[in-house]
Amino acid sequence: MKVLIAGGGTGGHINPGLAIAKYIREQQPHSEITFVGTQKGLETKLVPREGYKLETITVRGFKRKISFDTVVAVKELIQSFFEASKLIKRIKPDVVIGTGGYVCGPVLYVAAKKGIPTLIHESNAFPGVTNRILARYVDYVAISFKDSEKYFKQTAKLVHTGNPVRQELLNKNKADAKSKLDAVKGKPLIVVMGGSRGARKINETVAEMLNNYFKGEFNIIFSTGEQQFETINSSIKIDEKYKSLVKVVPYIYDVDKVYAASDLMVCRAGAITISELQTMGIPSILIPSPYVTANHQEHNARSLERDGGAVVILENELNAAALYTQICNLISNENLLSKMATNATKNRMLDSASKIYSLILSAYENKRKS
Repeated sequence: MKVLIAGGGTGGHINPGLAIAKYIREQQPHSEITFVGTQKGLETKLVPREGYKLETITVRGFKRKISFDTVVAVKELIQSFFEASKLIKRIKPDVVIGTGGYVCGPVLYVAAKKGIPTLIHESNAFPGVTNRILARYVDYVAISFKDSEKYFKQTAKLVHTGNPVRQELLNKNKADAKSKLDAVKGKPLIVVMGGSRGARKINETVAEMLNNYFKGEFNIIFSTGEQQFETINSSIKIDEKYKSLVKVVPYIYDVDKVYAASDLMVCRAGAITISELQTMGIPSILIPSPYVTANHQEHNARSLERDGGAVVILENELNAAALYTQICNLISNENLLSKMATNATKNRMLDSASKIYSLILSAYENKRKS
């Protein structure tokens, strides 16, 4: 089976596609899987790294205010439909899957109009405009939150699958993972991630915390995002005796290993992040991004908080002292951390990739019969 997966921009759009691709390949080892994204997204690094071919087309999102960029975006959108059509004609996929990002619009629309079996996966509780439009044309819409149902008119196409996460996240040994990361023994490991592109407020707050409050209480892996790495890394001036406890990196590629080793996560509340925390059973301090559509990250964060698996700090309430205090309060109470870890798994769905694969086969068989 030839599969084309469209998705890109951020890790939250790419990683579900990689999880789906891996499951397809496990079920059909001879399947041909190709990803399509843009030259500007994180997919240019993540997809080839996992051994899949990446094709690119030219497309960008629209800004809310009309400007010269809007004219360029319209031009690129028109161009993207021609590029998507040529790509699909050349690859001749048996099925096309969309996992989010602007690239999905032209690719899934063209595929659906050509009669190719299509499926989109919506990872967030509040679906994006692109997926709400595409829902009219594709065969199935896989949703991750039941709350998403009310935003789609095409209810017959909706299937609640959850968010697919990579199976490498499971069955990891914490002690082995910590050893491979050179974490100092006897101290908990805190992992800070602001998303694939970084989060300036989180980065600046953590840097201030390390400079002014940190006294070697824990190991910390601090992922800044590539764009902010140089600035943030150079701003951190900690005591020499604590440097072995602190690792500042632009991006975490071996995220499964880091998740396995983590005792507490400090991160945004994107849908995929929430699913990965649930899958691994990791206690977390969630700082939802206030810059996302319909404030959907706070909705995601509150759901995990209600389960007892997370503490939520809103960005406008975030400061170095408060974050340091919250981290120290949690890591000093092993029973509480253990309970949070258990609570985090309450609503996890471990068979998401399998459910999506079943939808792919169903769409494929239905088109063959028609």
